[in-house]
Amino acid sequence: MCNLLLNIRMSFLLATALVLSINVCLCNSLIAEPRVSFTNDIMPILSKSSCDSGGCHGKANGQNGFRLSLFGGDPLDSYRSIVLQAKGRRVFPAAAEKSLLLRKATGATAHGGGRRMSETSESYQTLKLWIEQGLARPSDQDAVLERIQWSPRQVVLAPDAQQKISVRAFYSDGSSRDVTSMALFSMSVDGLAQVTTDGLLRVVSEGGLGSVTIKYGEQTGSMQLLVPYKQSAEQLRELQGILSSLKTGNSNNGVNEALVNQWQRLQIEPAKVCDDPTFIRRASIDICGTLPTASEVLAFVSDSDVNKRERLVDRLLEQPEYASHFAIKWADILQNRGRGYSTSKQRTGTTLFYNWIRDSLLDNKPYDQFVSEILTATGSQEINPPTVWYRSVRTMPNYVESVAQAFLGVRIQCAQCHHHPTAKWSQADYFGLAANFSRVGRKGGFADAEVPTGETIYLLDHGEIRHPKTQQVLPPKPLGDPPFELDAFADPRVALAGWMTGSDNEYFADTLVNRLWAHFLGRGIIHPVDDRRDTNPPSNPELLQALSDSFVKNKYDLKQLIRLICGSYAYNLGTQINPSNQKDQQTFSRFYPRRMSAEVLLDAVSLTLEVPTAFPGGPGEFPLGTRAIELPDENVAIAFLDVFGRPARFKACECERIDTPTLAQGLELVNSNQIQSKLSSQTGFTHRLAVNNRSPQENCELIFLTLYGRAGTAAELEVAVAHVSGSDAADESDKIERYRNLIWALLASNEFMFVQ
Repeated sequence: MCNLLLNIRMSFLLATALVLSINVCLCNSLIAEPRVSFTNDIMPILSKSSCDSGGCHGKANGQNGFRLSLFGGDPLDSYRSIVLQAKGRRVFPAAAEKSLLLRKATGATAHGGGRRMSETSESYQTLKLWIEQGLARPSDQDAVLERIQWSPRQVVLAPDAQQKISVRAFYSDGSSRDVTSMALFSMSVDGLAQVTTDGLLRVVSEGGLGSVTIKYGEQTGSMQLLVPYKQSAEQLRELQGILSSLKTGNSNNGVNEALVNQWQRLQIEPAKVCDDPTFIRRASIDICGTLPTASEVLAFVSDSDVNKRERLVDRLLEQPEYASHFAIKWADILQNRGRGYSTSKQRTGTTLFYNWIRDSLLDNKPYDQFVSEILTATGSQEINPPTVWYRSVRTMPNYVESVAQAFLGVRIQCAQCHHHPTAKWSQADYFGLAANFSRVGRKGGFADAEVPTGETIYLLDHGEIRHPKTQQVLPPKPLGDPPFELDAFADPRVALAGWMTGSDNEYFADTLVNRLWAHFLGRGIIHPVDDRRDTNPPSNPELLQALSDSFVKNKYDLKQLIRLICGSYAYNLGTQINPSNQKDQQTFSRFYPRRMSAEVLLDAVSLTLEVPTAFPGGPGEFPLGTRAIELPDENVAIAFLDVFGRPARFKACECERIDTPTLAQGLELVNSNQIQSKLSSQTGFTHRLAVNNRSPQENCELIFLTLYGRAGTAAELEVAVAHVSGSDAADESDKIERYRNLIWALLASNEFMFVQ
């Protein structure tokens, strides 16, 4: 009996010791191996391995029955796919190494995506440990990734130099960790540099400007890379002299200083200042959408006032053509659209809205007021023309996407279905912005398929927007900020307009100054102009900031902003290429030539040939002499405008306007009735030249001044005069034909069609 009791006691002690030993081992294991978080540890691995990309398991229908949330936007959705679907075949806690998730990732089992990691990698070990620990699911208790920080923020590297990028993540519980190995890196400009998966940057170009995109979790950022162009010691001395002289006496609100600083960092020599004929033609087209007359060119060139360019800009801004020209630009962005409707009825609204835009520009209405009046519009089109915007945009997704793109420079479309893959916007951001328009109602008028004339926009008593996944009712909120605090009867659109136009809203001012900079310089500081995100940074942040600060300081004065841009070094440069700026497409070290817009080009042809375009429409709708920039909408049947890229106005994106050359455009300039009828008109420029009493030399000089805004060179005039002074020149019909052919050839040239 005693032996039995002793054995029982010994067994109990051994069992106790064993339990204690197990507990100690478990404690040690937990200390050595912290619990793996699915959200913060596993999702970054899936993204790093491209498992949740759009080309693999992240696409809408997944891949081979296995679907993950796109770019890790929904951890819980990805967790369910891995753990709960396919009868749990993808993970095997009892023997983690046999899990299909690991075997396919290492290539041990056939995998269409190939081998994504090795058994010895950190990623593999983390995945294995997560499985062994019991497949922890995403939890509200998990620390939230709040931001990432990378170093360096900006780097200047010589050709063939290297730089290691480090990335650190910061969480809501106050912790942080190095996540360089799990971050995603990519280059914004091909051929400038290469970046490895672990963040080693190596320059492969001889000079240029670009950025490295950095992504970890839902956080993104970019690091600017500057590679100075190679210069000899003598060239550098000359360059420093040029740039130093530009800095002397600089008073253009920091704009010129920002330009010069970047040229200096990149060792770029800017082009020479353009001559006076080039400037007056450039400014006249860009501000008023019209060519200067020959007499205007001669007067400007002969003017000896050192401030004549500033005075020219002031004069152009006071002309009614300025408002008409920019009204077209805003009619595009605001989708003042007539297509698909009965023209005669629909145009009542589009005309009223166009006229309102033009009058706002004529009055130099502050830009913040201009936008607010559109966003908060109620009533009928006759009483309040901005309500036409609600008629054209029409649907809730269009409200959200048009407002974000037009006024904030943000393309938020992707966030309607999932977290934006290259920006910080979530579905909550998208539908929270939509909630500001949930109470927009309409009455009267006709259905969408008809003409919504007489339609009235008003504020509903109630309206709500639900999150598409959680079905939670979302309160109205600004983009990226907490919800508005509103009483029950307040119009959310008023709060949205107040937030949007506030002086501390960098998106609002930045977007407008970037649009206008692109209008005048051919390219945005952020490019495209309506695609602002951390992964598409400005090419010159200092320049963008200087322009925005001035715009806000001057109370959103559009004309003052135009004066600032037109007075900048960049706008006054010529197009000349030198060894250091020949590859430059981002620093504005030379003027980038661009083609006139469709409407401006047609008007230029009409004004040059002195034959107005007859636009189709109802009686008295477009009297003879109406210019293309005065057309209220795009639904005017002129083939010339469509061929040269007139937009359909279905999007708030300036990308709808096409400026790429096509064969059809060449044929239009050569063979179209628009051109031929104007060239052959008995009341036009061609006929007048043939029957006047001037010499061929004088007429040819006038032709070059009229079409090109400059005097013809000696060689050009020699050829032109010889052509129009042929053996049969005494015959009037022959003279007309000779002048016609000369002007025809000059009209079809790049110099006529392009702003240079």
